[in-house]
Amino acid sequence: MILSCSNIQKSFGAEEILKNVSFMIEDKEKAAIIGVNGAGKSTLFRIITQEISKDAGEVIIPKDKKIGYFEQNLTVMGENTIYGELISVFDDIISAESEMRNIEEQMSGKSGEELELLMSKYSSLSNYIEKNNGYEYQSRIRGVIKGLGFSPQDYDTPVNRLSGGEKTRVALGKLLLSTPDILLLDEPTNHLDMDSVNWLEDYIKSYPSAVIVVSHDRYFIDKTVSKIIEIENGRSTVYNGSYTAYSEKKQTQREIDMHRYLSEQQEIKRQEEVIKKLRSFNREKSIKRAESREKALEKMEKTERPENLPDKMRLILKPKKESGNDVLSVKNVGKSFDGTNLFRNVSFEVKKRDKIALIGANGIGKTTLFRIILGKLTSEEGCTKLGANVTIGYYDQEHQTLNDSKTIFDEIYDTYPDMTVDEIRNALAAFVFTGDDVFKEISSLSGGEKGRVALAKIMLSNANFLILDEPTNHLDIVSKEILENALRNYSGTYLYISHDRYFINNTAEKILELKNNGIKEYLGNYDYYIEQKAAEANTQNTTLSETEQKKENENKNDWQKQKQLQSENRKKETLLKKTESEIEKTESEIAECEEMLMREDISTDVGKLNEIYSKKEKLEKDLELLYEKWDSLT
Repeated sequence: MILSCSNIQKSFGAEEILKNVSFMIEDKEKAAIIGVNGAGKSTLFRIITQEISKDAGEVIIPKDKKIGYFEQNLTVMGENTIYGELISVFDDIISAESEMRNIEEQMSGKSGEELELLMSKYSSLSNYIEKNNGYEYQSRIRGVIKGLGFSPQDYDTPVNRLSGGEKTRVALGKLLLSTPDILLLDEPTNHLDMDSVNWLEDYIKSYPSAVIVVSHDRYFIDKTVSKIIEIENGRSTVYNGSYTAYSEKKQTQREIDMHRYLSEQQEIKRQEEVIKKLRSFNREKSIKRAESREKALEKMEKTERPENLPDKMRLILKPKKESGNDVLSVKNVGKSFDGTNLFRNVSFEVKKRDKIALIGANGIGKTTLFRIILGKLTSEEGCTKLGANVTIGYYDQEHQTLNDSKTIFDEIYDTYPDMTVDEIRNALAAFVFTGDDVFKEISSLSGGEKGRVALAKIMLSNANFLILDEPTNHLDIVSKEILENALRNYSGTYLYISHDRYFINNTAEKILELKNNGIKEYLGNYDYYIEQKAAEANTQNTTLSETEQKKENENKNDWQKQKQLQSENRKKETLLKKTESEIEKTESEIAECEEMLMREDISTDVGKLNEIYSKKEKLEKDLELLYEKWDSLT
């Protein structure tokens, strides 16, 4: 056991956030804490890290274990470069290396007890570096920089020139490189593109210690954890398995709880009717029996109505006006900014009732393409055309369609004055706005709450073609499930941008991948897309591409050219093998020198010591040149 939380309680004023939270985490275990926004997930993390105090309960962590905490708004500041910021994690290792170099210099001319003392200190520093994987830190830094979406050209970029999201990625990189015993990650996939999220999934799965994540990215949770800790109404429930396994168990449990609740309510109603009947007899014995039943009913332990039940989360929406079969045509569209090509040759068709996800790397131009379709931007080439009777409903990330001075209820009522109060309340309840919540002002809402209001507006509109730009941003898991249900039951057409792979899996039947040279279509959900991408990669690795095949056919008659190319490749392979052999030999010779320096008969011979140190330094310089040569050859 590396972490134990027992009966954790926490209130802020009169509001009780955590009532009874208990769970255990084993060493190397990967777990996720889930719950609606405001459930207390981040509060629990801050209690574990002792950033805030708990009102009751116990948190147990072994004294020798180090906690690393990544917060949602954690960024790095300062004058350092990206590489400089990340390498600062290894200041102790670098300091030990520097001290070893100083000791090497001091050893020259020393003998006897003084030399033994230096050798002992040198050995201790060497062991410290080896124990902390100090000889690998530069390659680890390069791996993290690449994994988080930075290129080698970004190494020297000052941190203070980065965007907020980029600074957050650097902060995440620093924490991962520090390898704490318990890694707490609060929404780590924010600001990451799909490639970086895939990298982080692999990193967490192979992480040598315990990891606990808070995330709304269900696909990410599915891929990384084996335990789900759900916080609901201030209490925790632990489920073993992935998110999908949890979701299935939760659904079954909801149905069981609802059945128990309904059966109990039926029994209460029956008892109340019996009591009423007994009292109506107006006899002493019947009144005593009625009173006895009333006392038993009062003492009865009643089940609370289960929340977030599936039948309360369904919102079936049907456009009032059907579109034609051809909804949208995009032909050879291209867009540039300041002379730099963003994308070109983009062509695709959208048909009636298509359910399409548009994906692609950050910055590739997905939102720009949407703005071209909507007529908010012009393209340098190509054209877009809407079909007959197509009415667009557009959801943007900025929620520009909302009036901050209105309440949630008025925002819907003013847009749809024909809806009754009950219809508006039911629609808002489907997006988790119940009771007095509907009278909150838009200006007081969080980003996620504003997103839900905007989604409710667009889903209630007369639109038969929904264009949604990152609709799940800032939504908690329950809200995402609501939107998924709404889209699955929507009889119109929709096209959306999303990085939420679980959401794509549940709502898309076609995926369009945007690249700077065009667009590629995949007829399936996200899992199908991943399978096809893997198959494409395997094909590229095992066979020549069509272009390469064409070139090969064209060059078949050019015998001399082929022979020359083969000869150059053989020379390159020979040189590469020779270089690798020289690296192995040089590393072996350095190791021999280090071993000889530790020998007692040599440590007393100053002349021999100097000779070996000189040889070792020359070998290390040779090794650095060999690595550079190997890099260029590969």
